[in-house]
Amino acid sequence: MFGHRSDGKKVKNLPPIFRVIPCIMLERCDSEVYFKQDIPLKTLDEYIDKKAVEGIRLSYMNIIYAALVRIIHERPRLNRFAKNGTIYQRNKIFVSLAIKKSLTDDGQETVTKIPFEGTENILEIKEKLDAVVGENKDTKTENSMDKTAKILSLVPNGVILSAVKFLNFLDKHGIMPKSLINASPFHTSVFLTNVGSLGIDSIYHHLYNFGTTSMFFSMGKKKKSYIYEEDEIHEEKCITIAFVGDERICDGYYYATSFKQLVKYLKKPELLEETPEQNQKVSV
Repeated sequence: MFGHRSDGKKVKNLPPIFRVIPCIMLERCDSEVYFKQDIPLKTLDEYIDKKAVEGIRLSYMNIIYAALVRIIHERPRLNRFAKNGTIYQRNKIFVSLAIKKSLTDDGQETVTKIPFEGTENILEIKEKLDAVVGENKDTKTENSMDKTAKILSLVPNGVILSAVKFLNFLDKHGIMPKSLINASPFHTSVFLTNVGSLGIDSIYHHLYNFGTTSMFFSMGKKKKSYIYEEDEIHEEKCITIAFVGDERICDGYYYATSFKQLVKYLKKPELLEETPEQNQKVSV
C-alpha cells in the first residue's frame, strides 16, 4: 500500500511512457511480448565434457539457469514487476520451475522457486538447483505449494474462487502477507521450464496474472537449425529458447541487450564460474 510491498520497492522517476503503460495495460496478459533464440550446442557440449573430466556433471539446464540468474543480477530492470498500475523493483532474485515427479500421464507435478543473490557462480547454482529438484522429485515430498493446493482442493470451487479473489485484492494493494508471497512460486523473477525433457520443442508459455512473474523462458529439445553468423549460414545442433515477457518493465532495447548478454554467457559458459565481481560485466 502507498508504494510499499514486502517483495519490492516502487520505482520512481520512470520515463513518462512507463508511468502510463502500466495504467493502460493492467494485466500481464495485455502486455506479453514473444521472442525465440536458437542456441548452438557445440560450445556447451565442449564445456560439459570438460567439466565431466573434472568429475562435475553439468546439464544444459544448469548452464542456462546460471546464465539467467547472472543477467538478472547485471540487468536489474529485468527484475521488475507491474502491479496495480505501478512498477516495482524486486528485492531479490527468484527462479521458479515446474517439476514432474515421474514422466507418466498420471505423474504428479509440483512448482517451486529458488532464491538467489545473483552473485553465485554456476557450481553454487547447480548445487542448489540439483538439491531442490532432487527433493521435489520424491513423491513423498510436499512443498508449500503442494500443501496449499491440497487444502484448497478439499473445498468447493466457490470457496477457492473467493479465496483467490481475496488474495488478488491483497496483492493488488501490496498487503498480501510476506509468508504467502515467499511461498508462492507465482511471485518470482522468472519461470524456467525444460519441455525438451518431454521430447518437444520450446513453447511460448503465458505469463500468470496472479502473482508478479514478468518473464517466462522455455527450453526445447535438441534439433538441427540453420544459424546465420558472420555472413554465413550453416547447420548446427541447437536448442531453442522461447521467451514471453512483460513489456511494461523495460523497453525493447533493454530486453534485446539483455538477451545478447545471455547468449554471450552461453557461448562462453566458463565465465559463469566466476562471480560478477571476479569477472567484470560482459560487454554487449
